[in-house]
Amino acid sequence: MLEYIPQFRAYRLGAPVLSMAHAMRDSSQVLKVATPMMVEVAMRHRINVGLAVADGDEMIYLESFRYNRRQSLRTVVTGQRIPMALTSLGRAYLATLAPVDLAAMLAGFAARARGRGWRELRREIEAAVASVRTRGYCVASWQPQVVALAAPVHCEGYGVHVLNVSVSSQQEAAEVEAALAGPLLALARDIEARVRLPE
Repeated sequence: MLEYIPQFRAYRLGAPVLSMAHAMRDSSQVLKVATPMMVEVAMRHRINVGLAVADGDEMIYLESFRYNRRQSLRTVVTGQRIPMALTSLGRAYLATLAPVDLAAMLAGFAARARGRGWRELRREIEAAVASVRTRGYCVASWQPQVVALAAPVHCEGYGVHVLNVSVSSQQEAAEVEAALAGPLLALARDIEARVRLPE
């Protein structure tokens, strides 16, 4: 998995890592089902659509399609990691955890924050978790002029995935939410309904 570079006396990741990543993506039934549906929704609504899973206290994008007309300052690619505590994807995932696991994650976030803005951040996370549990999705805007909504996707045998939609817009978050909540939830439910365990 590593390639030695004599002149630097150091290692770098080798090509087999890319091969393993390709094998993971190619074997994912969730991605096989979700990808064409995500593209269709992204193109129809001219929005960005992504799918991610949790790893520690971060989320990893498995797929992302960027079709919003307005250019964002942020480029999202497959394999990119984003903070769980700040994003709609991460907060939607947190809403799926058992109380003891959620408490442990919050304790970890608090320790890393060391008090800097933690009270407000915790309030935002708790509001997002409550939103997912009552409405099925949450909203976050952690990048300038980017509003994102996310919803958990539960596929039996494949763990929790999280779907998000986002736009770069000067609209109020409430306006974006009103326009995108329906397409997001419909896409999440369609993916759940179509993913099946292999026979």
